[in-house]
Amino acid sequence: MASGNPAAAPADVALSVRELSVSLPQGMERTYAIENISFDLKRGQILCIIGESGSGKSVTANAIMGLLPKVIRVTSGAIHLNGTNIVGLAPEKLRSLRGRVVSMIFQDPLSALNPLMTVGAQIEEVMAAHDVGTPASRRSRAIDLLIEVGLPDPQLMYHQYPFRLSGGQRQRVMIAMALALEPAILIADEPTTALDVTTQAQILKLIRDIQRRKWMSVMFITHDFGVVAEIADSVLVMEKGHIVEQGGAVQVLQSPSHPYTRRLIAAVPHLTGEDRALVEAPANEPILKVEGLVKTYRSGSALFGKQRIVPAVNQVSFDLAPGHTLGVVGESGSGKSSLGRLLIKLLDSDDGRILFEGRDVAKLSEAEFRPLRPQIQMIFQDPFASLNPRSTVGQILTVGPAAHGMPYAKACDQARSLLSRVGLDAGAFGRYPHEFSGGQRQRIGIARALMFKPKLLIADEAVSALDVSIQAQILKLLDQIQRETGVSMIFITHDLRVASQICDEIAVMHKGRVVESGPPSQIFLRPQSAYTRELVAAIPGEQQGGARALAANS
Repeated sequence: MASGNPAAAPADVALSVRELSVSLPQGMERTYAIENISFDLKRGQILCIIGESGSGKSVTANAIMGLLPKVIRVTSGAIHLNGTNIVGLAPEKLRSLRGRVVSMIFQDPLSALNPLMTVGAQIEEVMAAHDVGTPASRRSRAIDLLIEVGLPDPQLMYHQYPFRLSGGQRQRVMIAMALALEPAILIADEPTTALDVTTQAQILKLIRDIQRRKWMSVMFITHDFGVVAEIADSVLVMEKGHIVEQGGAVQVLQSPSHPYTRRLIAAVPHLTGEDRALVEAPANEPILKVEGLVKTYRSGSALFGKQRIVPAVNQVSFDLAPGHTLGVVGESGSGKSSLGRLLIKLLDSDDGRILFEGRDVAKLSEAEFRPLRPQIQMIFQDPFASLNPRSTVGQILTVGPAAHGMPYAKACDQARSLLSRVGLDAGAFGRYPHEFSGGQRQRIGIARALMFKPKLLIADEAVSALDVSIQAQILKLLDQIQRETGVSMIFITHDLRVASQICDEIAVMHKGRVVESGPPSQIFLRPQSAYTRELVAAIPGEQQGGARALAANS
């Protein structure tokens, strides 16, 4: 279809993109990241851009913000912001617009936040850069924003550093920074990807409330059709750098005209009322048995009673049968990721036992545990932080197996095979992590974990950064690998719809404790805990007419 609609009246349009093309370096899989795309973002409306990883969604956002890396550039077209073409605008003029007129919430909060600055200082820096307010008023505004985005104990959070926060908490800090100056246009690049369903609902409500109050325009990039069903006024669908469909949200969700859009909608996961057909366990004994596991964090000074004690994991116990998958769900900060890091001994527990094949690994030293590491692998939540930026993908995938005695040629062959299985082309082997989208980097992390053919796989938000079609492929891949190899999995996720499809058993965590556990049919259809009921009720799109439209098209 044509890439653009007829231009709206200038008074109705906050952002207008016309025939925009951004070139890629030579040797990439295609010539342009985006090619001849045109669209309008009207004042006071929310435009959702949806598409697979690598479709050009984030490149479009970065082009509008003037934040494209040097290796790619705008080759043609125009970007009109409040009537002014900002393509080719001087850097100092672009800087004056960022934050004040147009602001952006980035996909990867860990790489976007300064690790050496406190949360409060980073929020204040946005205001100070535009000479807004006094030090006292900026501090007050920063704390108000921390409250507004739903962070606990904002006075304490103000003084925290990003590495002390969970993935979801870091994303909320990014949102607070983006909203600090209440810009006319907000570009949100996967802002709820790392958030649990209840916090996601709060953030979506927050963005909607501010958008309505300020008559703000929002360009919302997402791979979650549930989010689209809840907030979008209009939808733009991208595939391989082109716009293949655009229109009103109801029209696109209920009557998609392009085959690609229909495929995306068909891949959307939904809560299922059926339990997964269990993999036959080859032994009666659990491969993993956790008993009374405890991990407590302490922050601040113990002098004058100022030390804060947070039980991240509090008396957690469970069994995992060979070949089965235990899903761990809950809000950000509930202890899910801490539990995963305890199991793989990236953190030391304070108390309790971790019995892997009958051996308590909790008390093992690093030297004693090292021979077991190939058998217990982890897919990390943040692919950008967990991949060495100075190593090629091939080096990242082969260095571990080679260190454990695998012949280098065999490691290379296995790496290329796994890259293909997780949906990456052969050229990915020689490229660096920064050359991939967030979803593509997550697939590299999955391939790296599978290189060792582990007995236990701990997946920490393994599909959270993936679009729905690739997400479906990865879930199918993990299920296939599990059935072929009998690998056991701990599947940590904030997406309850995904958990309902891949997990045999689900444990719901809240403030470090397991408040409910059972098969998916019980957890999602007959939840016993009030907290579990809140989680299920907050799933985006599942309670909306938009979800019914998605289901009808799937």
